[in-house]
Order: sequence, then C-alpha cells, then structure tokens
Amino acid sequence: MSADSHEDLPAVQVGDPFQEKLLLEASLEAIQTGALVGMQDMGAAGITCSTSEMSAKAGCGMRIDLSKVPTRQANMKDWEILLSESQERMLIVCVPGREAEIQAVFDKWDLPCEQIGETTAGGRLEYFYHGEKVADVPADTLVLGGGAPVYVREQQTPAYLKEIEKFDLQKIAQPADYQFAAQKLWNSPNLASKNWITRQYDSMVRTGTMTTNRPSDAAVVYVKGTKKALALTTDCNSAYVYADPWKGGMIAVAEAARNIVCAGGEPVAITNCLNFGNPYNPEVYYQFAQAIRGMGDACRKFETPVTGGNVSFYNQYTHNGKVIPVYPTPTIGMLGILDDCEQMMTLDFKKEGDAIYLLGVSRDDLGSSEYLRTVLHIEYSACPHFDLEEEYTLQQLLKKVIRKKQVLSAHDVSDGGVFTTLVESAMPRGLGFDVRCNPGIRKDAWLFGEAQSRIIVTVPTEQAGAFERFLTAENTSFEHIGAVTGGKIRVDGEDWGNVSAWKRTYDTVLENIMN
Repeated sequence: MSADSHEDLPAVQVGDPFQEKLLLEASLEAIQTGALVGMQDMGAAGITCSTSEMSAKAGCGMRIDLSKVPTRQANMKDWEILLSESQERMLIVCVPGREAEIQAVFDKWDLPCEQIGETTAGGRLEYFYHGEKVADVPADTLVLGGGAPVYVREQQTPAYLKEIEKFDLQKIAQPADYQFAAQKLWNSPNLASKNWITRQYDSMVRTGTMTTNRPSDAAVVYVKGTKKALALTTDCNSAYVYADPWKGGMIAVAEAARNIVCAGGEPVAITNCLNFGNPYNPEVYYQFAQAIRGMGDACRKFETPVTGGNVSFYNQYTHNGKVIPVYPTPTIGMLGILDDCEQMMTLDFKKEGDAIYLLGVSRDDLGSSEYLRTVLHIEYSACPHFDLEEEYTLQQLLKKVIRKKQVLSAHDVSDGGVFTTLVESAMPRGLGFDVRCNPGIRKDAWLFGEAQSRIIVTVPTEQAGAFERFLTAENTSFEHIGAVTGGKIRVDGEDWGNVSAWKRTYDTVLENIMN
C-alpha cells in the first residue's frame, strides 16, 4: 500500500446487487425458453473454472475466444481474462441455432451477452486470443477428482490450546453485582444492533421479505406465486472455533440450522465463507482442517449439502513484530424452506402474562462466552458445551411444536446467553420479563453462559400445562423460567429497569463506537 493506493482498483472484486438481480431474472427467463443445455455462474478463477467444470462434467471440451469476452477494462491480457473473478456473470451453453432466443432475453434485461465459443469433442480446453492459441489443456486436470492437485499441508496443534486447557471455571469468581455485569456485557459491539450498518442499504428492493416487522432468527422471504418461503441465515462464532476448531466448525453449522428451525423452516443446504490466516503456518492449517472436519460432520447430520463457498487465506496483522492470524472464522450461510409461509415463527414476545420456557439443558458453562471476554477479560477458555445428537434432537422437537402451533415465539440461546436472548425477544414490542434463575446452576453461567442446544419459547399461560405434558412425553429437558411482563425486567425478584432503556443501549452502542 502507498499514499496513492486509493486510486487503485480495489483488491476485492466489485459487486453490484442490482446487476446481480437483473442477471438472475434474465437467467431464469433464459431457462424458460428451453434453449439452454447448461449454465454455471462464474466464481473463483472465473472463466477458467466455469469452462473446465462444465466440460469435465459433460466429458466434452470447449474452444473459447477470449477476445470476445466482455471486459470492464481495455487492454486486458489473456491470462487476466482467464482468471478474472468479476461478479454478475454466467456461462451458458445453448442449443445450436437458438442463439438469437437467448440474445433477445439478455437484450431485454439490458445485459451484455456474447457468444465466446463452442463445445468440442475430446475433452480439451482450447483458449484463443486474437487468433492465437494461448492455452490447451485437458479439462479433467483442472477439476477436483479428475487430476487437479490436492494439497495436504503440514498441521500442528496450536500452542495456545495448552492455555485453553488450563481454564478452570471454579477459579472464576461470580460477580458481586449481576445487573452491572449484564449492563457491561450488553455494551459489547458483538451483541449490539447492527442497524448502523444494515440501514445504509434498502432491504426492501425487489424482495418479498416477511421479516421487516416480524423479527425472526432467520430472514424469511416468500416465493411469489406459491405458499412457500425461503429462510436464510449466516452464522459463525469465531471464538468457539479458536477454542476448538472441530467443535467450533460443527457449532457454526448447527447454530445456522437452529436459526432456520426457530424461524419455522427446514434446513436444506449451506454455502460458506472460510476466513483463516496463512495456510503455510502449520497451526493455521490445523485450524482450517479441523474446522472443515467439524462442518462436514454437522452437514451430514443435518443433511445440508455444501452448494458452494469461498476460502479467504492470509488474513493476519502484525503486532510488535509478530504476525498474528485472525480468529478462524468459517462463516456458514444456510438456506431453509418453509412449505407454508404461515408456519413462520418469530422471536418476539407477544403479550404480557405469557409463560417463558427454556428448552434444553442448562449447564455450569461459561466457555468462550462474550461474558468472559467482555466483562472478565479472559482470552483463553474452553469451547462451550456442544453435542451433535443433543442438538439434532432439540431441533426436531422444535419443528413439532412450531408446526403444532404450540408456541408463540422461539429464539435460540447463543451469544450473550439466556439474558441476551430474553432481552432480544422483549425489545420488539416493548415488553419485559420476570424470570428466576435455575438454583442448581451458577447464576453467571445460567444468565450469560453460551452452552449450545437451548431455545427460549413462549406459550399462552392457559396452555402451559398441556405444553409441559407434551415436553415430558417427548423426554425433553425444559425449565419454566418465568413470564412476559408489560415492560419491566426482573431477575430473581430484583428490578433491572425497563426494557426501553436496554433497547436504547442496544440501538446506539455500535453507532457511538463508530462515531
């Protein structure tokens, strides 16, 4: 970087959501013509990747004229065109003689569309530039499973894990003032509203979102012309992955699935954005390999195939002459489906007097919690409790109660623990809650711990008995922890103020920091 770096092209390709939307609409319309043989979007490695993967899958080759590829800049070199990852592009193959039909569709949407080549027999990729052949390679050799190199780098257990093994919850003193501790935790930018960022963009453009005024653990978008809806979420707590890359990778997938289920959906597939340090660092490669293993274990359990993704390495910074990699962050983007948009579930408390239940098992666990890092400034602690079978069973139970319309709200316990979950459910309608902590659990662990596989739900008071009988019959662990109030927050009989004050803090923390 230099003083003139601001004049350079950005290091990351420039995305244009509006252009992307036009491309998607045009592509869907092109499919309807029946003139398409195949189609693939251009991602990593651009044309090189798309042409090789499509050719390898079909057992054919391609002859590509790079000089016909539309480019954003003039005078690009042949290899630059081959490797460019410019966004909003599709590679399509159509039936010979029907090119005009496809051209008409893209002309209608005011998008460039050029014929850049044709398929060939023999399985070879031939690339030409201004009449000169610049590359000739078998398609299979560029595709995983067909000859592309698979790298197995050196792995080494990170040294910091020895510090994590020393963590002992019994040595952590409980706070003298729990309300003060909660307020300090609540001021963490990791928990605060992200509206300062998201409201800079128009979330309503060309969408059918159902969550604008109906907050939910996942975004829900109805599919026009049907009763179906899509549920979408992104999740990853990098502190968990740092503490235990394998378990943290599983939790990233599991929490995404939990959010989809809390919104009333069925998890069906994931994509990912894997952010790590230098893979030539054996400790970083260990994090990467173990996180992938954990993600794979969870994806197989939830039957959510990985449809695509992105890997970003070399994310690091230098401090006092030492190169420090970022926390390993395998972010999961999950897609879910609601067969009927009426089964959508929201996270907000509905009315005063409703009974509040905690589904799942409470534990003496503060591992890798925001509370430890923000309030107690403890960097090294164990990954929070997580059991894949326990998580799966709880999610199946929640699907049942939502589809039977037994609950009025559902919100998973994650960053910040039970207290944060309760406040987030109270804020949308200005309601509050009166709860009592589990006397068999450390109070700080019950309020602020982030042990997984727990969900807060509310039910009408008159249906509480039937709900408890159902949970007992299903052999589900649960706690009846309190009731929804008109706006006051009470914990173990103590007045913790009005939810409106907590909401003001929530809404302004990030903005105040950035300003």
